[in-house]
Amino acid sequence: MTHSTKAFYWMAVPALLLFVVLHTIPVVTGMFFSLTDYAGYGKWNFVGLQNYVSLFKDDRVLASYGFTFLFAITATVIVNVLALGIAMLLNARIKFRTAFRGIFFIPNVLAVLIIGYVFNFIFSNSLPLLGQSLGLDWLSTSILANKDLAWLGIVAVSAWQSIAFSVILYLAGLQTIPAELYEAAGLDGASYWRQFSSITFPMIGAFFTINMVLALKGFLQAFDQIVALTNGGPGTSTESVAMVIFRGGFQGGEFGYQMANSVVYLLVIVAVSVIQLRTLQRKEADF
Repeated sequence: MTHSTKAFYWMAVPALLLFVVLHTIPVVTGMFFSLTDYAGYGKWNFVGLQNYVSLFKDDRVLASYGFTFLFAITATVIVNVLALGIAMLLNARIKFRTAFRGIFFIPNVLAVLIIGYVFNFIFSNSLPLLGQSLGLDWLSTSILANKDLAWLGIVAVSAWQSIAFSVILYLAGLQTIPAELYEAAGLDGASYWRQFSSITFPMIGAFFTINMVLALKGFLQAFDQIVALTNGGPGTSTESVAMVIFRGGFQGGEFGYQMANSVVYLLVIVAVSVIQLRTLQRKEADF
């Protein structure tokens, strides 16, 4: 082993130590406490798998899983459909293309909590006033106060902010497609839809996979935007899994119990990501 190779290894040691101290040790510690009745303070007793068994009987936990997956799947679909469409428009030969790309990326650099509180005001004040002036009953009250519609407001805000990042990835993929392919397809009389289905989408299949996996994983961990918009309400109708873990673990004296919830949710997210990745990669091969 040469001196330069040794130097590379030593340069990686600080990063490895930080990862172990700030990630691995807390994860292992959390997994251990998931087997106890630890409240976050004081004494604790070892309870084995009791916390894990109780999770599947807890209506609040099960409801949070249902809401989180409904929200995450809906937002993922909306983000990828709109982001791909916007990316194709921004990749076209239009005036001020670079400026438009910068403008569309702005939501991604804004703080999630700030965006959430701004839209909270819009949903709770501006839109109801507009609805009252137009005589629209369904718009005269805040949808965030409606347990059946509040999740749609969260989806709208989350999708609006997340589209920007997906647009950048799709743009990167679109720019890898040789223009000669479209020219040849145009000479053969291929329609716009045929060019999209036979050239564009197959060529950016890998970027579609990345966007789908990252979007779903990110939305499954939703927390900040929900806190800012509804704080889990009305009631507990918009509580995500992350909110239940935070409230129970750090505010409700259920540290050990919610650590078990965290472990289960970690395994769920990993399993969903792996299944999603393999399924989409097989679809790429079919193209």
